[in-house]
Amino acid sequence: MNTSKVVLASNNPGKLKEFSAILSSVGMNMVPQGELGVSEAEEPYATFVENALTKARHASAATGLPALADDSGLCVDALGGAPGVYSARYAAMNEGGQKSDSANNRLLVSRLAGVANRQASYIAVLVYVRSVDDPRPIIAEGIWQGEIVDMPRGGHGFGYDPHFHLPELGQTVAELEPSVKNSISHRAQALKKLLQALREQSGA
Repeated sequence: MNTSKVVLASNNPGKLKEFSAILSSVGMNMVPQGELGVSEAEEPYATFVENALTKARHASAATGLPALADDSGLCVDALGGAPGVYSARYAAMNEGGQKSDSANNRLLVSRLAGVANRQASYIAVLVYVRSVDDPRPIIAEGIWQGEIVDMPRGGHGFGYDPHFHLPELGQTVAELEPSVKNSISHRAQALKKLLQALREQSGA
């Protein structure tokens, strides 16, 4: 598999930490776009795949390098899939407040008050482009099933992790050790699929 320099089209410190932990194990030389002076791309679309593709092409266009982007978020069944692609700015869009994890979590819990169905999924879509005009981007999706709990638990992770409970483990994502999360998360699942596709295309 080609291990040349690849731009990671994200400035989210939590995502960067997770990706670095996962990608270092396969020898990929990832460089965050911020280190190369790449601005954040607009994310105007309602689907994860469209936003991820836009971010990957933006980073590749700015650097001339292959790029990897992800778009991910929380989809709650009882809320019609919300917050979805707007997960990071859920409260800011709905209440006009600041963009923060705590505000997002407060709004989520309030929207689910009295709702019995707490089923939810973390979704991650990864898009890898070899160049800005790559006609065959590699797209991989990971889905992590869980349920939303009212009371936050755990001190790890970020985003909605303290409220995203995994019934099979009896813990929230924020209660998992980072190494455990990095091995089973939605991003880890998507990344495994992406790496398999890369190996197949390279003939490895």
